[in-house]
Amino acid sequence: MEEKIIEIKDLLHAKRFSELKEYLKEINSVDISSFFEELKGEEIIIMYRLLDKEKAAEVFTELDSDIQEKLIKVLTDKELKDVVNELYLDDAVDIIEEMPSNVVKRILKHIEPEDRKTINKLLKYPEDTAGSMMTTEFIDLKENMTVEEALAKIKKIGVDSETVYNCYVLSATRKIVGVITLEKLLLSNLDTKISDIMDQSIIKISTTEDQENVANMFDKYDEYALPVVDKEDRLVGIITVDDALDILKEEQEEDFEKMAAILPSEDPYLKTSVFTHIKNRIGWLLILMLSATITGTILAKYEAAFEAVPLLVSFIPMVMGTAGNSGQQTSTIVIRALATGEITLKDWLKVLWKEIRVGTLVGLVLFVVNIVRIYIQYQDIQMALVLGLTLIFTVIVSKSIGCLLPILVKKIKKDPAVVAAPLLTTVIDLCAIVIYFQIATSILTGIKGV
Repeated sequence: MEEKIIEIKDLLHAKRFSELKEYLKEINSVDISSFFEELKGEEIIIMYRLLDKEKAAEVFTELDSDIQEKLIKVLTDKELKDVVNELYLDDAVDIIEEMPSNVVKRILKHIEPEDRKTINKLLKYPEDTAGSMMTTEFIDLKENMTVEEALAKIKKIGVDSETVYNCYVLSATRKIVGVITLEKLLLSNLDTKISDIMDQSIIKISTTEDQENVANMFDKYDEYALPVVDKEDRLVGIITVDDALDILKEEQEEDFEKMAAILPSEDPYLKTSVFTHIKNRIGWLLILMLSATITGTILAKYEAAFEAVPLLVSFIPMVMGTAGNSGQQTSTIVIRALATGEITLKDWLKVLWKEIRVGTLVGLVLFVVNIVRIYIQYQDIQMALVLGLTLIFTVIVSKSIGCLLPILVKKIKKDPAVVAAPLLTTVIDLCAIVIYFQIATSILTGIKGV
């Protein structure tokens, strides 16, 4: 990639534009869009104008919104119209949502009235739903068509459709009654009726379905495209697998940020202002800082225990670290299983019972290792027993909390990722400290009665 961008820059600087134009024809549109990030000012405009009409539209959809805005401002009306006419409607909606109002007006001016009406409808669907991400450019067929008639229609409208592989069979009221693939059409006799060979087991998506659930449906059913229906069960659009991949990427990035106690940001890291970074992080940091005072209060309660057996203090980081890591392992697995549909809310008891068993066995292993280690290091069987029992109980409790907290958050219709790291760790730390000192005060003879 680096060699290609160097060659592109050399051709631009030498003004060998005809060579560059031919060179760009051999490169994938996605790769070309990544080259634009390395260019500046006039280089961006010149290189974009060297692309042929179809490739220019493909590249445009992949560009960063800042570069898109810059190009829209400098392109002539004819150039902008050529780009807009090549865009699929769902891509046009995505671009419009990113642009300032003055740029949106210029884009809409070059969109056909019928398409503009459709775009306005798509923009009205709630954000992050199937309706907001679908495209209305699909191939629909009638039940009474023959294969020959169906293929003729595909040839006629296929060039403007998002995909020709999946075709949707509609009734007179536009309700979806079947699905048929292009492969099946090509392999069937030309006089065969569509109703005789279509697949009637249809997987449909509601316009109000959450986008994360939509992406998981693609993973579950291995489809290239899924139909979207309205409240009356009429086909209004389709969602393709490339859209599902974009959603999965977006959701993963959002979950990573939430798991780190950061409010999700729509902009890339370098393009997000310092103030926005602070705003996205400070809230949780303040909450967690204040919650840590509870841990401090509990530790202060056992101050006499520290004085009687100073060695207790040295094991606090290990106890809290083990508890936090155990809970984090479980919560990560449970959050993923909830997201992919492997487990549901009604499975909470099964999940809890499994994690209790896992925690017990893991705790026993840690118990044995620490009994041996501490006895060899300090020759103190009581301290070894305290640490061993503490680890068993803290691991069991941590894993129980780690599985139940995400399920509880899901139950109240919130994102389980928000509890994954900071909130979960805070709760578990408190439990670990209480367990540690309760066991210590019960076993160690030096602090009896504390």
